[in-house]
Amino acid sequence: MQVDKKALKKQYAETPQPMGVFQVRNLLTGRIFIDSGPNVNGKINSCRFQLQHGSHMNRALQEDFNKSGADNFAFEVLDMLKPREDKKADYTEDLNLLEEMWIEKFQPFGEKGYHIRKLKK
Repeated sequence: MQVDKKALKKQYAETPQPMGVFQVRNLLTGRIFIDSGPNVNGKINSCRFQLQHGSHMNRALQEDFNKSGADNFAFEVLDMLKPREDKKADYTEDLNLLEEMWIEKFQPFGEKGYHIRKLKK
């Protein structure tokens, strides 16, 4: 039986990826980092890879990760975004709003997290 690779690639490209918000939680301190992405599993893998290789953009999270080790961090999906009928829809704004909602809920600033408060204009 021969596999049609072109058809499989097309099917994969047309399959919506799970979109959503996730947190990286320090199991020792409880501090959290919240992020989102149009492919939440890919974003989690990217975040984990960056932390393991010392290149994560959030310096405080990176320092704690280096100090405490990978086993003391949990990567957890907080919320998922349902895809719309329009396959070409842009979910950037929706993901940003969902992420802001979770940041508002958990207030991951200072002792509670790795985020820095944005100054209001």
